[in-house]
Amino acid sequence: MSIASELPFQTPVYLDNSSTTRTDPRVLDEMIPYFSVQYGNAHSRSHAYGWGAEKAVDQARERVAALIGCRDSEIIFTSGGTESCNLAIFGVARMYEEKGKHIVTTAVEHRACMDPIRALEREGFTVTYLPVDTDGLVEPSAVEAAIQDDTILVSVIFGNNEVGTLMPAREIGAICKARDVIFHLDACLGLDTEHIDVDDFGIDLMSMSGHKMYGPPGIGALYVRRRRPRVRLRAQMLGGGQERGFRHGTLNVPGIVGLGKAAELCMEERADEKVRLTALATRMKDKFFAELDHLYLNGHESKRLPGLLNISFNFIEGESLMMGMSKVAVASGSACTSATLEPSHVMRALGVGEDLVHTSIRFSLGRFTTEAEADFAVEQCLVAARKLREMSPLYEMVKEGIDLSTIEWKHD
Repeated sequence: MSIASELPFQTPVYLDNSSTTRTDPRVLDEMIPYFSVQYGNAHSRSHAYGWGAEKAVDQARERVAALIGCRDSEIIFTSGGTESCNLAIFGVARMYEEKGKHIVTTAVEHRACMDPIRALEREGFTVTYLPVDTDGLVEPSAVEAAIQDDTILVSVIFGNNEVGTLMPAREIGAICKARDVIFHLDACLGLDTEHIDVDDFGIDLMSMSGHKMYGPPGIGALYVRRRRPRVRLRAQMLGGGQERGFRHGTLNVPGIVGLGKAAELCMEERADEKVRLTALATRMKDKFFAELDHLYLNGHESKRLPGLLNISFNFIEGESLMMGMSKVAVASGSACTSATLEPSHVMRALGVGEDLVHTSIRFSLGRFTTEAEADFAVEQCLVAARKLREMSPLYEMVKEGIDLSTIEWKHD
């Protein structure tokens, strides 16, 4: 009998919840009838199938709205977080470009926001990319200083997908309100544990993603403020006039139902889940730092998503470490860019040295992560790390007291 079969849980242990979460079985239960029994088009208003679908969509809209403290008419359903971010950024740029063509953002945004902003820059928009400190935080005062007379949008990530740092969104929102600038928050991560009220935070646009909050993949939402101010967007695709004309196309009723249920569960469980995940991540971090030296926690110590740990294991290449702990599913850097060998733009923005950029592992815990699984992951990582350290001549030199920064490396 294999070791894995003797364990009280399935392997590989899944610790990549910042990439995607398992759809909660309670969510799936609500979705299933809308695939095979209540399968009407929500815009077919001439028969009971359409009426049933429309009612289900209305309920889901109310649930998502309740999660963030807005009116249900301010929720626009999309295909996911990437579309929500694109619609927010391109939609504002196209609608307000006569007013101005300046955008403020940070150097640590997700590619779903960074790439549209760079595309606009190539079209003639000007962009201020604000630096962050070594913890990944942007100073609200820097946002205020960056706003110009022609600034039309400030776009900031809420919970960083690589290092977990939580941005000071409420303070940034207050600045944008005072300067009459539209504020977009990329909140695809964090809604399962953090409480965001769009009025309290001064948010005008907010992106959400179903598969990051235990809902199904392929569904997301964009909050679009309707008053003080009434935000207008230019639609990015045309077709049937759905979703207030902002997002045309037949609605994904099963996905929308799933997102609504996921939002309801997050609202009910986020407080307890934040406490549980904080304790579990702290348990893992403390074990790592007690057993190994030359480790570095990336991101802010306390202002962070509770279930995300990004740790640099100095003198160990991250990809090798992941291969050595094959019974644990983790990521090195962002899951959206880990297929490349390019150093993470987030880690570079934090000022992480080149020697540490490629040594980081992201452990992201979730609703279904147990203490036994977390302990198993730590042990698997420690075994692999010790073995790789034994093979590292650099680590051996450091143990002997040699300062690597004083060595002149020669290349043939």
